[in-house]
Amino acid sequence: MSGIIGKKIGMTSLYMEDGRSVACTLIEAGPCVVTQVKTVENEGYNAVQIGFGEKKEKHTTKSLLGHFKKANTTPKKKLVEFRTFEQPLNLGDVLTVEMLEVGTFVDAVGTSKGKGFQGVVKRHGFGGVGGQTHGQHNRGRHPGSIGACSFPARVFKGLRMAGRTGGNRVKVQNLEVLRIYPEKNLLVVSGSVPGAKNSYVIIEN
Repeated sequence: MSGIIGKKIGMTSLYMEDGRSVACTLIEAGPCVVTQVKTVENEGYNAVQIGFGEKKEKHTTKSLLGHFKKANTTPKKKLVEFRTFEQPLNLGDVLTVEMLEVGTFVDAVGTSKGKGFQGVVKRHGFGGVGGQTHGQHNRGRHPGSIGACSFPARVFKGLRMAGRTGGNRVKVQNLEVLRIYPEKNLLVVSGSVPGAKNSYVIIEN
């Protein structure tokens, strides 16, 4: 599995040749620089670390400055490690959006939008207690009963309740590559990609 790091620009729609209007996401993918090549002899496993996004030197630690200097590149904001790459890569190699092809399918990994503390209706899709009938007046969106009394005399683990929602690592699979604009480092994929605008996205193929 190989991939590239990108930044979500936003969403739009494209008209296909058969007249369908397809919702799609624009991603600024690359250029990414190979910042480290890990081997079984040195690190105990094979992997390739790539970096994306420019970062000021004054905001980078001394140890990371040395790390980037080995790869003969400027400091990067986002570092991601891939265990296997289809083609062999060397330190300092540059990966661009041209490594992908139109018509192929990719997976997108991002961090979903954080929603804060939410109730069971928004978080889990509960229907509320009793609707508007049976004398309900003040608990329409409450969770209802969370268990029996004397037996089992406890609340089962994993019971769906209110709590922090969103902000999780989410992978969306099988997004079709609709357009590639190498001169602008732009990638257009079908469907939605997790995360807010300008958030980092990992494209796996």
